[in-house]
Amino acid sequence: MYFPLKPLTCKAGLIAGLLLLTTLSTTLSARAQNAGPQAPPPKYDVKRISAEPHPGPPPIPEQEIIKRFAANEDVMKKVFDTYTFQESIRLDEQTDPGGQFLVTGYMYIKPDGQRYFRVEHPAQSTLKLMHFSLEDVRALSTMPLFPLTSEEIANYNFVYAGQEKLDQLNTYIFQVKPKMLSRKKRLFEGVVWIDDHEFAIVKSYGKFVSELEGNGTALPFTMFETYRENFQEKYWLPTYTRSDDFFKSDQNDELPLRLIIHATDFKLNAPAAQSTTSDAPTAPGEPAKPNTATASPPH
Repeated sequence: MYFPLKPLTCKAGLIAGLLLLTTLSTTLSARAQNAGPQAPPPKYDVKRISAEPHPGPPPIPEQEIIKRFAANEDVMKKVFDTYTFQESIRLDEQTDPGGQFLVTGYMYIKPDGQRYFRVEHPAQSTLKLMHFSLEDVRALSTMPLFPLTSEEIANYNFVYAGQEKLDQLNTYIFQVKPKMLSRKKRLFEGVVWIDDHEFAIVKSYGKFVSELEGNGTALPFTMFETYRENFQEKYWLPTYTRSDDFFKSDQNDELPLRLIIHATDFKLNAPAAQSTTSDAPTAPGEPAKPNTATASPPH
């Protein structure tokens, strides 16, 4: 049997529907308020850093700093060439599984001024990914360490990049770049840290560049971080060099490597070069004693 809806019933249904919509709207509004204020999308302010540093002028003229540390490099190189020292070269494959190559020897200076690395004991190797030869070792051990002497600074552009605290030292930072590449020798490109008291290079980070590609070895290492120690309270000599890079496997995977070159047991093998101070150098055959103030390498 069909019973038509009365007008009151239709009206009641309409009112009920409106009440339902109102309740739903109130509930959603309350939930939105309980969720807290809705922040607008962030506005990304892209700040591009210039390749040219603008740190403000140093307390003394930049050219004076360059002149002073270059003069110190002249003295350091002469003194460095009078020492023999023990040098350990370690290559770590930083993979799992990984291996290690370790060799220790002594660095000598030949009468013609060339450095020579003599291996004292057979190399120890557990390398699993790559081959590391003694020829590679000798090439790395004789890489130039004093490229910024008074004779050499004319080949470079220097840009002052500010000051930085380096352990106990206050340092000036300079970006260094060759004015022109050469096929005959490798030049330095990178950054140097200069002690603001003695005006000596205490740390460097960069690479050696020439018109010829590569670093002179079959190894991938290009960027070298070198720390120096203070000897006899006047000579800053390089004692620790580290480089991190990658080795490409046959599957074209990049596998991390670390190279560490550590110099110890410095001994004079000839009369020391004339010093700029009146202090007498260590007697021949005695080990050189580093000062406590150092630019400490990372552990």
